[in-house]
Amino acid sequence: MSTKVEPTLQWTWQPYLELSRDELYEIAAARQEVFVLGQGIRYVDFDGLDQKAFHLQGRTADGTLLAYLRAFPPGKKYTDAWSIGRVLTCPQARGRGYGRSLMRAAAAAISEHTAEGIIRMSAQAYLQRFYEELGYQCCSEIYLEEGIEHVEMQQEIGRLVRLPSD
Repeated sequence: MSTKVEPTLQWTWQPYLELSRDELYEIAAARQEVFVLGQGIRYVDFDGLDQKAFHLQGRTADGTLLAYLRAFPPGKKYTDAWSIGRVLTCPQARGRGYGRSLMRAAAAAISEHTAEGIIRMSAQAYLQRFYEELGYQCCSEIYLEEGIEHVEMQQEIGRLVRLPSD
């Protein structure tokens, strides 16, 4: 019996101005595939916030984008907390643990900017247990965002970094 070994992703954390045109195009295409086509969300993806964000990309050795999120330092979205959003794993890469790796890579990147504080996100409600397993706590009732149930979740930055690996 053989076990399939999944490729390790290479993580890149960049402010908007350091993204290449090709990277920005691939990110936009992935967000459209996941959120618009996959989930049927009708929203304006280009919301004027990408320019204020750091962008975390998980790519294979051959450069294929498989995981992505954007993150905002305090004062950009929330006054008192980092914010994570547009969290995605590309459909062809699901079920391989890349979502957990993505969140751990985000925690490590954010902790390089600050050793303490809060990370907050508006998470789709069906993913609440996934984020709780990563140490996030729900801090709101369910609410609708773009027609999908969401909850606000948060975690202290230092606690994220000390999570055990998969």
